[in-house]
Amino acid sequence: MPVPDFVLRLRSKIGHDLLPMSGATGVVLDGDRLLLGRRADTGGWSLPSGILEPGEQPATGVLREILEETGVVAAVEALTSTHVQPPVVYPGGDRAQYLDLTFRCRYVSGLAHVADDESLEVAWFDLSGLPELSTSSRFKLDRALEFTGTTWFEGLDDRVAPDTAHRS
Repeated sequence: MPVPDFVLRLRSKIGHDLLPMSGATGVVLDGDRLLLGRRADTGGWSLPSGILEPGEQPATGVLREILEETGVVAAVEALTSTHVQPPVVYPGGDRAQYLDLTFRCRYVSGLAHVADDESLEVAWFDLSGLPELSTSSRFKLDRALEFTGTTWFEGLDDRVAPDTAHRS
């Protein structure tokens, strides 16, 4: 997966130091179906997600990521959860930490397919028959499915976000 140009410019100045970044995750539903992609880097099934570009609004960014990764056009319904994920260290030594904003979205149009080099497969799954998901994806999905109109904020709720890193 290519590293965004703005991250490369920052890395040229800060080296491998911890870089805080904002990311967005989309829980895209079409009735009782959920859109997932099988990640090229880990081989695991995951919710569409990615790094927000400088100045990009989070809702706009999540819709861009969904379209870029899956070919699906979605509409944002709600911000369902926010939390700071544990720091991650990439193979080259770069360190990052993500503020994740998870959005519940609904399907609008498009045929789900691999639309970039970040995914090996893209598919719709019935909610009653999901493949194994990372702890982080499962946590975000559960918050989106439980959403009743109040956004979940880490630290203000008795449910604790998983202590697992997520690469965007």
